[in-house]
Amino acid sequence: MTTVVEIKGFDEFAKYAENIPANDPLVLFYFSGSKLPNGSSWCPDCVEAEPIIKTFLTEVKKDVKFVYVDVGDREYWKDRACPFRTDSRTKLMVIPTLIKWKGVQRLEGSQCCNRELLQMLFEDDD
Repeated sequence: MTTVVEIKGFDEFAKYAENIPANDPLVLFYFSGSKLPNGSSWCPDCVEAEPIIKTFLTEVKKDVKFVYVDVGDREYWKDRACPFRTDSRTKLMVIPTLIKWKGVQRLEGSQCCNRELLQMLFEDDD
């Protein structure tokens, strides 16, 4: 079963990450640009990846906590001092990025649209 959590901004992300119970199921963080009034992200790569990931989540056969993280608007994201870029837990270089928490595995950019890579990320146990 997939549980979806939505987070906005770095402070909410940091607070959530600090309070993840050790016995939580697989936790995946998906970092995406904020939504425009039309409901789509300002980030074209995020717009492309999101439906593929959402469809994939409906097919997952194990307990997964999927945390959608809104990294903010384009100007905030593009700032080199953006905490999502500089924080040691995230070190984001591009969005979208999907990170397996407490592991080293991640998918970045167009990799988030690759079903085989998604399968490996969800099924590989460290």
